[in-house]
Amino acid sequence: MDWQFALLFVALTSTCMCFPPNPMSLEELGSDIGIQVFNQLVKSRPKDNVVVSPHGIASVLGMLQLGADGKTKKQLTTVMRYSVNGVGKVLKKINKAIVAKRNKDLVTIANAVFAKSGLKMEVPFVSRNNDVFQCSVKSIDFEDKDSACDTVNHWVRNKTKGMIDSILSPDDIDSALTRLILVNAIYFKGLWKSRFQPENTKKRTFTAADGKTYQVPMLAQLSVFRCGTTSTPNDLWYNIIELPYHGETISMLIALPTESTTPLSAIIPHISTKTIQSWMTTMVQKRVQVILPKFTVEAETDLKEPLQELGIRDMFEQSKANFLKITRTASIHVSQILQKAKIEVSEDGTKASAATTAILIARSSPPWFVVDRAFVFFIRHNPTGAVLFMGQVNKP
Repeated sequence: MDWQFALLFVALTSTCMCFPPNPMSLEELGSDIGIQVFNQLVKSRPKDNVVVSPHGIASVLGMLQLGADGKTKKQLTTVMRYSVNGVGKVLKKINKAIVAKRNKDLVTIANAVFAKSGLKMEVPFVSRNNDVFQCSVKSIDFEDKDSACDTVNHWVRNKTKGMIDSILSPDDIDSALTRLILVNAIYFKGLWKSRFQPENTKKRTFTAADGKTYQVPMLAQLSVFRCGTTSTPNDLWYNIIELPYHGETISMLIALPTESTTPLSAIIPHISTKTIQSWMTTMVQKRVQVILPKFTVEAETDLKEPLQELGIRDMFEQSKANFLKITRTASIHVSQILQKAKIEVSEDGTKASAATTAILIARSSPPWFVVDRAFVFFIRHNPTGAVLFMGQVNKP
């Protein structure tokens, strides 16, 4: 199966502008801000398909935090709950671990700052972003909106292996005022540790969030997976399962309400990185029959409003934004924060190698884990706790 994701932060138009945790909890803090953003998004879109990258959101907010000062920086630091300057070395190690070859599954993360030609940027901002986020700075002519748009889209297309064709339109650029565009692109391609055989894929009934039913292709396999049942603080029960990728450092986690009458929106607000960590310690291995939709989800999201709801406000206002650590030659603020993602889940039965797991033959009726209604998923880098992707699927 392939996961591809590109995240665009169109930032910073001009004149119009701590808490050091231990290494294992730092990325969980970073992912938590992304999960909070996701929770804000699904409040207004409870019946839509939504997908975001918590790690990508944390990365670009971290890049902006390095350039912020005064109250703007305080808001970013308070909501993120850590100062990038204070934990830069640890963040650098985390980012290297996520893209390491030992994962076996391919993860590529690329960060870039596209700066207006001739803009004088502060040296510490450029050097710290390069050191912590491996972020390159590229000069671009925003006065030619079409050319600038093509340049950014080409970069994103290249970093996502062509899955995200475009993320920016000329209308997103103000030829007179745009000074910087920050871009974070994440690409993930993973093979299931225990693959789904194509011959087992059959059309089954899936009930969408609005109650309508659809016949959709469902993957199926009988194998050993870690799974369990848990509840929210107000006793709404839900089922969880871990589907590992063949490198075993990255897993897909799926959660859905135990009762079909419980809406997905009732359990999502209670999920955090702490919740997910508790799943990892309480799930047990079981021989289970898994039924999972074969799905493709694509979503484009404006993150400005959910970030403002969380308390990151000043950076969006030209009269209040303080990014003097980025440049002192122009008054700049964040104009937009956009994110676009595309997810594909399939059997992936053709490229799986010797890392496949033998399917056990049932001698008695096995437990079933049937994903036949709205669910939430997470792609987690287990050694660091980083949540690379998460989303709700209301209709495959």
